[in-house]
Amino acid sequence: MLVRTDQWPWFAIQARTCREKITKLFLENRGFDCFLPLAKASHRWSDRVKQFELPLFPGYLFCRMNPQDRLPVLQAPGVIQIVGVGKMPLPVAEEEIEAIQLASASGLATMPWPYMQVGSVAQIEGGPLRGLTGIIVKIKSGMKLVLSVSLLQRSVAVEIDRDWVSVFPPAKAPTIGAPANIAH
Repeated sequence: MLVRTDQWPWFAIQARTCREKITKLFLENRGFDCFLPLAKASHRWSDRVKQFELPLFPGYLFCRMNPQDRLPVLQAPGVIQIVGVGKMPLPVAEEEIEAIQLASASGLATMPWPYMQVGSVAQIEGGPLRGLTGIIVKIKSGMKLVLSVSLLQRSVAVEIDRDWVSVFPPAKAPTIGAPANIAH
């Protein structure tokens, strides 16, 4: 069964924890466009260190789908529900998904982060994340750009170089996660 998903918005799918990858593969095999942002992690044992990838949003993945025809998604193994209000699924903002996709593809260290709604909004003017806006936080001697998915009230942080950042005055801050228009 091939499903045309180009025109549909992104929806957050709640999946059983540790089953997100299997659920994604199943939905992709059914023709759905899915996105499961992953972060690299490592675990140290006394005799070795193992590298692996964990979901940035444990228990969630994103899928483009027709909200009027959600039964094929709900029947997928591992799916608990489509995030929304009551039985009505709510789409995730396209800009938020694009920002998370760009951060995941950048190769920069990305990690889950507590949800943030207010703070210093900044625009990235250099590097692989050029054009993104987000909330800047300082950790030890480094900086991170926090990107949020409002519907899930979850965030991820991406390591950035302080030379890439331009902070906006609060009155002129654009929508967080949205690629800003940059004059070249």
